[in-house]
Amino acid sequence: MNKITNILTGIRLLLVPLFPFAFFSDHPQGKRIALGIFVMAGFTDFLDGFIARRFNMITALGTVLDPLADKLMLLMVLFTLWLNGTLPWWFVTFFFVKEVFMIGAGAYLYFKKGKFVIPSNYFGKAATALLFLAIPLRMLLPDNPAGLVLIGIAIALMVAAFISYARFYWQRREFI
Repeated sequence: MNKITNILTGIRLLLVPLFPFAFFSDHPQGKRIALGIFVMAGFTDFLDGFIARRFNMITALGTVLDPLADKLMLLMVLFTLWLNGTLPWWFVTFFFVKEVFMIGAGAYLYFKKGKFVIPSNYFGKAATALLFLAIPLRMLLPDNPAGLVLIGIAIALMVAAFISYARFYWQRREFI
């Protein structure tokens, strides 16, 4: 029972390559199956986090693999939607560069600055929530501009999150 959170994260990692496989398959419901995979990944992420916090089952492996699974799934979905012509290339590029920078900065702070971790904030969580609304909307209704509007708002929130993270670090830099 103690490893259930890591099993859920492992399932999410296994779902990553299944998304484009289903999305680009010849199956008549391939895109809906891919959407189901995306929703399942989101649900297992929620369940994993809930169980880990509620029952104090947070593991060192989980603290590394959980955000990795989330980022890999989101990047795979965004890349797939770009390949399909559903998302603009600049958004996928922006998201990829932001994630690489955040992972690099997080690794630097953790390994070079004494296991320092900048906690997630409202802006980042709100951006992720908007992406989890915008992606199914773009998948189901690719011609509806509402999905792109939500993505634009998510980008603004990502920028706000980055500024917030930078301010958090800057205010504590002498203690780190």
